[in-house]
Amino acid sequence: MFSLCLVSLLAWSFLIIVPFRPWSTREFFSPTSETQNIDLKDITVLIPARNEEKHIEGTLKCLSNQGCGHKIILVDDESSDRTSDKALELGIENLKLVNGLSPPEGWSGKVWALHQGFKEVSTPLVLLVDADIKIEPRVLPNLLQKVREEDYDFVSIMALLRTSTSWEKLLIPAFIYFFKLLYPFALANNPRSRIAAAAGGLILTRTKCIKEVGGFERIKDEIIDDCALARAIKDKNKKTWIGLSHAVTTTRSYESLGNIWHMVARTAYTQLRYSLLLLILASLSMVLAFVVPIIGLFSDPITFLIALTTLALMAFTYKPTISLYNLPTRWAWSLPLGALLFIMMTWSSALRYWKGERSQWKDRVYNKQISTRVKE
Repeated sequence: MFSLCLVSLLAWSFLIIVPFRPWSTREFFSPTSETQNIDLKDITVLIPARNEEKHIEGTLKCLSNQGCGHKIILVDDESSDRTSDKALELGIENLKLVNGLSPPEGWSGKVWALHQGFKEVSTPLVLLVDADIKIEPRVLPNLLQKVREEDYDFVSIMALLRTSTSWEKLLIPAFIYFFKLLYPFALANNPRSRIAAAAGGLILTRTKCIKEVGGFERIKDEIIDDCALARAIKDKNKKTWIGLSHAVTTTRSYESLGNIWHMVARTAYTQLRYSLLLLILASLSMVLAFVVPIIGLFSDPITFLIALTTLALMAFTYKPTISLYNLPTRWAWSLPLGALLFIMMTWSSALRYWKGERSQWKDRVYNKQISTRVKE
């Protein structure tokens, strides 16, 4: 146990000193400028929506209050609720509704919806927004300013998720934390790095960039479509940026463990490229990093001190994410429990895949060949 705890300590020490600091929250977007009379005519907002009657009204109101001149395209992705009615009842002049068709064989539902809406885009810039996203009035003008002044081709903001329940407080910050470890933002924002990342909730990109990579057909079968799009655009030597923000939030909640479990299991094994070897290696690494220090607390005094130091370093790296969500510092010590649950969620995702189900979302089930069927 002494040797394992020592290896875990060295791993956490290395994570702290690496220059790209994947655990930090320094890649942060904070809108500052006023929004009065700002011309947004170069932007088309594209929203894919499937059964979003609870969220679409708030999203559209926020977007319509960003400035003037921008167009909004809402793709109703075969909703069975009042998504379209809720949108039209708002009377937004620059809103266009596209009634989406069923996704063809080989397409994931969201990407197919984006593909249909993108045909209506004629502006130099397009803002891809999920139907449950709420943004402050200054966000879009400031994003436009960032793209123009810093010459970015692709800018993505990770929305702040809700943390109202105990399960959300335990797992949502951990979800963001692990995402940043998998896709270090500093490397994703470095043109010399091959790492590419995006958060699909809010993406502002140049229309020509999507066309240059072959449109959404390029990523038609991707489950993690946001990162796939970022990778395709960055591979064209385009300048990309991803960051965090308090000005972009989601109105969707994941109140129970089951809801969070399903969200993570939907893509966890996809992150590992459906590889059993990577699954085993990732699980062993997680156990070494998060479980071994806990066990070490019940060992001899020297091992105890090493384990306690390791847990302190772990909490130190987690504290910025906890602070991002305005949670008490004590939650920084909850990461080992969250990590253990994420290991279990990943194995659950793998089991689903081995049973023939690649992913499931919004009543659509995708098998290994990405064919879709509606869940009865």
